Amino acid sequence: MAEPGSALTNRMCAVPERTKLQIAMTIFQFGYAGNHVILRAALNMGISKLVFPVYRNITALLLLAPVAYFLEKKDRPALTTSFLIQFFILGFVGIASNQGFYLLGLDNTSPTFASATENAVPAVTFTLATLLRLEQVHLSRKDGIAKVVGSLTSSIGASVITLYKGPSIYRPNSSPDQTQLLFSLGDANVKNWTLGCISCFGHCLCWSSWIVLQAIFLKKYPAPFSVYSFTCFFGILQLLAVAAYIERDPQTWQVHSGGELFSILYSGLVVSGIGFAIQIWVIQRGGPVFVSGYLPVQTMLVALMASVVLGEEFYLGGLIGATLIIAGLYLVVWGKIEESKFATTKAATSSMSENNQAGSMGKPSLLQALLTGFSE
Repeated sequence: MAEPGSALTNRMCAVPERTKLQIAMTIFQFGYAGNHVILRAALNMGISKLVFPVYRNITALLLLAPVAYFLEKKDRPALTTSFLIQFFILGFVGIASNQGFYLLGLDNTSPTFASATENAVPAVTFTLATLLRLEQVHLSRKDGIAKVVGSLTSSIGASVITLYKGPSIYRPNSSPDQTQLLFSLGDANVKNWTLGCISCFGHCLCWSSWIVLQAIFLKKYPAPFSVYSFTCFFGILQLLAVAAYIERDPQTWQVHSGGELFSILYSGLVVSGIGFAIQIWVIQRGGPVFVSGYLPVQTMLVALMASVVLGEEFYLGGLIGATLIIAGLYLVVWGKIEESKFATTKAATSSMSENNQAGSMGKPSLLQALLTGFSE
């Protein structure tokens, strides 16, 4: 009789690789969608923008470091000075700068705007990956056209959700408590909208660069959980140095409420821990464009969560935008699948051609045999 664990493992192994990547990125987007609202609530409570990411990443590192140590003992290359420098750069771009820009932008704008600006990440990532030849774009083939059109369609869909409201198509029965909660999570402390916009787009540029740099580094250091753990470690050191220099008041380093503690644990465990570990795992297998292509789904989920959980109305613009996002995402995924099929077919054809050439060189032709016999 087969054990339940082995049966589950067999079923998981039977799932196609591409399906696993799609499920993983969908889970990541669900976890990340609530992060905008939760972090804005934490900022409204008065938590420090410098102290918060320190605690967040320490929480993530405590979760992932043991996993990386035990799971990747055999796969982890030896540490060298070159690797340490690259980990430091990854920490600066992907942790310190990325999260610093994000919190500064969120504090000066709104969760909706911060979520919407992240839809620039797929386009920036696609451009960087193409320039660095990590992503092949063949506009003469259907897979290349599908990836380009899909990326643009998803970005347009996310922009529609943000910019076009339209008539209401769903109006839940909102209670006073929900209205009060929604108000408390809104733009309670907007300071400098221009600074917020610049910071949000700086966050997008850092995130795109981080995704691409991880794809490059994973080819030399094929241990994704270890890569992220080291990245997180150096990011913590950088954030801690800045926070310790600026935040001199001991009160700013204290957690004053259960809401602040929850936001730290959620961001640290769900987003920075599990979420970004999923991201780097998918980058290693699906590439940077596949990962960034799922980000517009986040805007759709934020709109749905705001409607269902917070009692906001759902408008026609949200429905149109969600449809465009799903259609664009399908085109990107389909293009990646077709590209993989084309590469597999090309490799098989090349292998057969080499085998035929080797066979013809190893066996003399009939003409060569006749000439040899005639000369004898």
